[in-house]
Amino acid sequence: QVQLVESGGGLVQAGGSLRLSCAVSGRTFSYGAMSWFRQAPGKEREFVAWSGASTHYADSVSGRFTISRDNAKNMVYLQMNSLKPEDTAVYYCAHSSFYSTGEYDYNYWGQGTQVTVSS
Repeated sequence: QVQLVESGGGLVQAGGSLRLSCAVSGRTFSYGAMSWFRQAPGKEREFVAWSGASTHYADSVSGRFTISRDNAKNMVYLQMNSLKPEDTAVYYCAHSSFYSTGEYDYNYWGQGTQVTVSS
């Protein structure tokens, strides 16, 4: 059974940093994209970043967030710097066979971790 488990969320002041982790178990994804999405209250889930043969970021986080993978440990990370109140959301890691920013292309999802940025 494939499981993705996020951790590292919490409450941080604006301008601060957090590092999210996603532990993958049940299989090793040696292909496709490992990605982070987020969903703020009352909003649709949106793409944040993917890691595969390359990395790709949403414009809203480019230059502030960094996605990385440790394939040996089957882990994916999201380093978030210069956090803003508008980054407040539940953050999810997910896997797709495609390099896609669309959530419907993703078959495997974690349960999410809450990130709250206070002003």
